[in-house]
Amino acid sequence: MESITALSKKLSDYLDPKQVKQVERAYELACEAHSGQFRSSGDPYVSHPIAVANILGSLRMDEDSLSAAMLHDVIEDSGIPKSLIEKKFNKDVANLVDGVSKLDQLTISSQTEAQAENFQKMVLAMATDIRVIVVKLADRLHNMRTLFHLDREKQLRIAKETLEIYSPIAHRIGMNNVYRELEDLAFQVIYPTRYERLTAAVKKNRGSQNKLIRKMQKDIEKTLHHEGLPALVEGREKHIYSIYRKMKERRRSFNEIMDVFALKIIVDTPENCYRALGLVHSIYKPVDGRFKDYVALPKSNGYQSIHTGVVGIKGLSVEIQIKTQEMDDMAENGIASHWLYKSGNKSDTKPQIKARRWVASLLELRDNYDSSEEFVESVKTDIFPDEIYVFTPQGKIMEMSAGSTAIDFAYAVHTDIGHHCRGCRINRKLAPLSVPLESGQTIEILRDPLPQTHPAWLNFAVTARARNNIRHYLSNLKISEAKKFGKKLLDQSLNSMDIRLKDIDKQDLRTALDSLGVRSLNKLLEEIGLGKRMGNIVATQISNSLHQKGKNKSKTIIPLEITGAEGLVVNYATCCRPIPGDSVIGHFTAERGLVVHQERCKNILAVKKDPTQCFPLNWHQELSRAFPVEIKIIANDKPGLLANLASSITEANTNISSIKTNEPEAGIYEFNLDLQVTDRLHLAKVIRRLKTLKAIISVNRVHDQEMRKVKTIH
Repeated sequence: MESITALSKKLSDYLDPKQVKQVERAYELACEAHSGQFRSSGDPYVSHPIAVANILGSLRMDEDSLSAAMLHDVIEDSGIPKSLIEKKFNKDVANLVDGVSKLDQLTISSQTEAQAENFQKMVLAMATDIRVIVVKLADRLHNMRTLFHLDREKQLRIAKETLEIYSPIAHRIGMNNVYRELEDLAFQVIYPTRYERLTAAVKKNRGSQNKLIRKMQKDIEKTLHHEGLPALVEGREKHIYSIYRKMKERRRSFNEIMDVFALKIIVDTPENCYRALGLVHSIYKPVDGRFKDYVALPKSNGYQSIHTGVVGIKGLSVEIQIKTQEMDDMAENGIASHWLYKSGNKSDTKPQIKARRWVASLLELRDNYDSSEEFVESVKTDIFPDEIYVFTPQGKIMEMSAGSTAIDFAYAVHTDIGHHCRGCRINRKLAPLSVPLESGQTIEILRDPLPQTHPAWLNFAVTARARNNIRHYLSNLKISEAKKFGKKLLDQSLNSMDIRLKDIDKQDLRTALDSLGVRSLNKLLEEIGLGKRMGNIVATQISNSLHQKGKNKSKTIIPLEITGAEGLVVNYATCCRPIPGDSVIGHFTAERGLVVHQERCKNILAVKKDPTQCFPLNWHQELSRAFPVEIKIIANDKPGLLANLASSITEANTNISSIKTNEPEAGIYEFNLDLQVTDRLHLAKVIRRLKTLKAIISVNRVHDQEMRKVKTIH
């Protein structure tokens, strides 16, 4: 067990006596608060806060962080109020202890929702003072080091949570020493056998490669010193989990992972990083595609270094990192590096500024999510990005997650630019919005006066900011469309009862709405449009409320006319793919609103005659869109068959969305084609044209899914 005496001695290396005394007073209060409490290991509970403070001492954190580490469990476990901590110490210590205390339930909860809520609390705590997460990470690190005292179920739960949330956060704020150890400890708990085998493989491999690495180290040191460039060259072994992750992602064996060992070169200035790079490349041949300049373009967590891969002695592939001492400190300890809290004046270093910017972006995301779980899943995907760097037309550098598209770029610049995006130019050439961007490209967003946000964008937007803004906009748009569509449905049903919505007296309407249990007409129309209420039933309820008789209570329902322009609140069933000219019926669902089916569709036979679930529909004479339809072609195998099919379809002014093929017997081919047509007459024209081809045996429309299990042409 670590002692307060040893800790005080360690802290006196960088804190003055008054600051060390504050930490000792915090220890005394912790001893008093945790008196009689023990950990699962049997050690006195106070051993834990001392260990957490010791970890923070290694990071050279300030006295307030260390005091909070000593007291981080006293509010939760001992009932000591925040006000007492503020009185005995200061407001900063009290706020830090309170912030960390609010996160401590995370390790106990096994429910996704509870974990998500606690994660949101963590984000809020980080936004108040980023030191909260530094203390919490030190707390989690010591808990992981002593995890074997708990039962297996708790070990797995805590280790998984560490791997999914805490180690990525440590990485995101640049605390790579903590991040690496958390990953390895969690990996050891979750996959003990894999950990042991991989550790043994690294140990075995270490002997054969160590001599080569040491020889390279001496050669580089000799060359740098000969050129008058002061430098320290160190060998470095990649941590176990990063090797495992690389094996898994690249689907390679351990023997195929070449850069298990790396060299780190520490120089005195950023300019000398580039000089050292040139000298290294003069000794060893660089590996194509392995050079990365994080000095000029730092990572999102503040990390700076030059990376290069070289072919070393005996063909050994080695990664070399070149950085200054300051860059190395930041790489290892991130925002905890050079912590500057002097007399209440906060002077932020680059990684601290980036960390605050990241937390601010989390808060912005949090405000727009409907559920905590959605928020956490979004952050998990955005928390661990590989970066690319692109330029605006004005030459400003934008840092983006790898795989980002022009849509992600547009929303990164500004939400309104994203909503009004109609196209893009990449390096001054028009390009699709869905193309993944690459470092060094210049991106120009073409805008439209009207919003252009489309649900299809969610198929290729990758950043949490873009996806969240798209969803949020579409949600609001859907509500707006639902109101318009709901009014259309209600008017249709009321008209059959000779009632006009606009003619109903305001007081009578209020009475009718109260009887329906809805607060406003707009809310009622929205619910009808979204399929949560049936228009014809609501019309009957309004009629009854108005005490009308005779024809006003007519149950004749006039079919609703659909135009194809109703937007997000009307969907067309994929099972039977209705097109204009088909006899159709509307099926209401709470999830998708009104879904249009063919009357013959097997999927609605059971509810077809139920007026609470289905509604008669007619096609409007003037339609504003093309509709998908599927046809099945059986043909003899002839040279140029596919080209002839495509040509005939194109000549009929039809687009082909996809083609699938199957060969049921030798010399005979089946094709399933997805086409875009305006109506049944258009489809009939296409089929007649196809039947004129000599190789064709039959052409039929596919009305259901029975013939769709065929192989896709790539």
